[in-house]
Amino acid sequence: MLPSTEALSQLIREAARTELLPRFADVHRETKHDGSLVTAADLAMQRRLREALAGGWPDIEFLGEEMSAQEHAALVQTATQRDLWCLDPLDGTTNFAAGVPYFAVSLALLRDGKPELGFVYDPVRDECFSARRGDGAQLNGKPLGTHESPGVTLAHAVAAIDFKRLPGPLGARLAADPPYASQRNFGASTLDWCWVADRRFHIYLHGGQRLWDYAAGSLILAEAGGFAVTLQGEAVFALDLAPRSVVAARDAALLNVWLRWITAHMR
Repeated sequence: MLPSTEALSQLIREAARTELLPRFADVHRETKHDGSLVTAADLAMQRRLREALAGGWPDIEFLGEEMSAQEHAALVQTATQRDLWCLDPLDGTTNFAAGVPYFAVSLALLRDGKPELGFVYDPVRDECFSARRGDGAQLNGKPLGTHESPGVTLAHAVAAIDFKRLPGPLGARLAADPPYASQRNFGASTLDWCWVADRRFHIYLHGGQRLWDYAAGSLILAEAGGFAVTLQGEAVFALDLAPRSVVAARDAALLNVWLRWITAHMR
């Protein structure tokens, strides 16, 4: 039996209120080997949720971003054989450490090597996005994606773009001659997925996300009726530790137009 969506949402909320919000913009930070930041809040949140999940569901393995590369590899290797939690305890650490209120906790349950449950929680807004495979997506317990707004053309779209991870020629073309109306880059990819699902962004582009960045968000977007592929046109989710690119939109027609434009300007 799958864990209760309501129980997991409450568990994540309580952990974030205890471990993240009191440390917001007032936390010791260090630089990891890949140049990214890690704070006491990342580590405390991962420890808190790992213990809580083990207490409630001891048979489910646990993978957290702040574990070692060796641990990541071993867990992914056996993830098709048993259920696996996949946690990003604090996505948007740079924002968090600087006092920018755009960060989130992301938790997915992988079953048979695919996301079965997904949660992305924004503690600043108290918004918990969630999804269960085949059962739709929710925002704070209410259905997400059931209201269909009129189609948006690429020329009128609001885009979320992470420029620093894009191929150089594509990034340069987007900066010089973008095909959309305006763009944003707020710095927490797990939350970006959900904002596309809720039509706050119309289109999305990211050059390289890790498993814990897209495991929950890709399920939430799909269950809300959205679409995403890599720059090569493949499915984004893969049980792999290598970075994956993301091209996404809430509407299939808009995604096709967006992807065609990108493909034409990759070189």
